[in-house]
Amino acid sequence: MTKKMTIEGFKAAFLKVKNKGFVPTARGGPTGIGHTLQELLGLREDNLALPDISFAELKAHRIGSGSMITLFTFNRKAWKMKPLEAVRKYGTRDKNDRLGLYFTMTRTPNSTGLFLHTDATAISVRHISGKIIAEWQLEDLARQFVKKIPAMILVGAFSEMRGGREWFHYTRAQILTGTSKETLLNQIRSDNIMVDLRLHDKGTSARNHGTGFRAHDDKLPLLFNEVKDIT
Repeated sequence: MTKKMTIEGFKAAFLKVKNKGFVPTARGGPTGIGHTLQELLGLREDNLALPDISFAELKAHRIGSGSMITLFTFNRKAWKMKPLEAVRKYGTRDKNDRLGLYFTMTRTPNSTGLFLHTDATAISVRHISGKIIAEWQLEDLARQFVKKIPAMILVGAFSEMRGGREWFHYTRAQILTGTSKETLLNQIRSDNIMVDLRLHDKGTSARNHGTGFRAHDDKLPLLFNEVKDIT
């Protein structure tokens, strides 16, 4: 059974973790930071049940790493061009000679001429010719964001290697809540939110692994309307 914890309970538990200073990772690799924090907090899952928020995601990040996370995937009614047609027209070959659209989109056109276009109500993937490939309404994205991440507890940690093993010092925890279409639009325009196209030619159709909306983990507080320090 997942252990439940209030925000005050989390604060007390986290202060003990913080006061430990550097601790060795409990698991090697990129997921070690989150796994180690969960073990130290006595949690079996990456969920915290808070008294005033039905669900909060616990996320730990290495301070200064600039790594990226997927916030959510969203494709519903987005494609204005048939996905297979888009792959065959704008795709590139991967190492397995498979034609696909595996691009991280920003507002700067990529090597095939695709880029993110924004206006007051929507964002779209377009070609420099003016062709619209896919489009998302900002209100839909804001709803999907809040549905996926109604709240987040973001924990920052310093990381260093000692004898081939990673060590963490968890130093700061913040609770992040709420967003809006205006917030998302500003962060897309600042290239703090990027769009990952992830589909390839499967012969008679395009295999779509889900369009991912991604962000650098050190920029996550900018994506929320309210940010409060827990410690």
